[in-house]
Amino acid sequence: MTFSRIGKNIRSISLISAAAATLAMGGCTKDFLETNSDPNRLESITPGTLLNPTIYGAATYGMSRSRSLTFELMQVAGGYPNENVEDQIYLYDFREDVGNGIWTTGYKWLANAREIEKSASKLGNNNYLAIALTLKAWMYSVLTDCFGDVPMSDALSGEDGKFFPTFDRQEDIYKTMLADLERADTIYGKGSTATYAADLLYANDFTKWRKFTNSLRLRLLLRSAGRMPENYVKMAEIVNNPGKHPIFTANTDAAVLQITGTVPNISPWNRPQDFSTFRSWFDFFIKNLNEVNDPRLKLFASVARGKDNANLGYKGLPINYMESPTSVDFTPSGLLQRLVIAPMIVPIMSFAEVEFIKAELAQRGKIASSAETHYQSGVKAAIEMWGGVMPANYFDAAAAKYDGTLERIMLQKYYALFFTDYQQWFEHRRTGFPVLPKTKFMFNNGVMPARMFYPTTVKIYNTENYKKAADRIGGDKLNVKVWWQQ
Repeated sequence: MTFSRIGKNIRSISLISAAAATLAMGGCTKDFLETNSDPNRLESITPGTLLNPTIYGAATYGMSRSRSLTFELMQVAGGYPNENVEDQIYLYDFREDVGNGIWTTGYKWLANAREIEKSASKLGNNNYLAIALTLKAWMYSVLTDCFGDVPMSDALSGEDGKFFPTFDRQEDIYKTMLADLERADTIYGKGSTATYAADLLYANDFTKWRKFTNSLRLRLLLRSAGRMPENYVKMAEIVNNPGKHPIFTANTDAAVLQITGTVPNISPWNRPQDFSTFRSWFDFFIKNLNEVNDPRLKLFASVARGKDNANLGYKGLPINYMESPTSVDFTPSGLLQRLVIAPMIVPIMSFAEVEFIKAELAQRGKIASSAETHYQSGVKAAIEMWGGVMPANYFDAAAAKYDGTLERIMLQKYYALFFTDYQQWFEHRRTGFPVLPKTKFMFNNGVMPARMFYPTTVKIYNTENYKKAADRIGGDKLNVKVWWQQ
């Protein structure tokens, strides 16, 4: 339950109690409730009231955590030369509270999505109902893929007196999310056609919202296909019937939030230097881009500097630099602040990701189209999304050419998922790719964590249900695989 909802309940209880006391004393006035109302607080909402803050809040938080968590885990970038605790995540050193913010923020914005859903249902506005179902699937998928079993069926029910929700099994959560997305696909354009202020993502273009719904459905179908092989049939049906199930077909369709810099649509980094100071790109991230002369290098990174400030080109920090600190006798390529200065983008789900999903389906023989074609289209879309120009000879490089393997697809998908919340980590856990280098200084026996610890607040305030969930999954441990990883 969010603080805003708690505040709403407290206010309602206070008004009712005060009114009852006034009646008991015989001093009732018919205008009591009106005169004691807060003119600055919304008494009711439309489906559009909460939409923009929810999109902006969830997307920008995911982007910020991508920088502080996913970048480290997936050897994109990390702290250097400072050695504070946060900057050890790349060594798989997880603090117990690592997931606290993800949990709290996720349920905060889910509460908003639930209010949008309720309002849309009440008004019979299926376009906004479909959007609410899509937002819920997006945000629940992030939570469950971070933790495993999480509250869903009893969550967001504080107004009904359910303050200690039970944890749903991830399998059931996935079935619910996929059913909601399937339902959403069928109801766009039906019922009330009322629209509200233009939303930040698609400016009330419900055709594009529907493409997001089905593209997200592809992501979740693929992620759970190892447990539910029937998903491949459903994915083929979506891919092969774009008229019936529209999906992203260009970067202009993608769920990418455009940060304009105009209040309130501003960069989540008030101080751009906080994004880049004492941060370097890791060698793994840089060297693969170097091998193909990728145009994203100059968009993402500064050049490394050697003695006398010599230009060393693009050169990242080796993950094992702590084994021989003196070997790093240069300043590694750093993060460019331009990435977080408006105008800028916040990826939620890209067209490139959809193309790499298709490439994998074709590589696995699940659809008849060309894996190489989708692979190349995905690479091109990923480069252009960040403002790069696709070189005509890009695929002439041996390291860029499609070689028929899932590993090659996943390496380029890794770059396509750059700055997209935790998706690089999720996909690595699903496939094992890309293969990341290791160092003897890693914690957790050098094993990539399979999940996060449940938040400390949950352990304290929802102890009974926490214990049941932890026991069911095999313990609240980093290496306990979530359902779809089995």
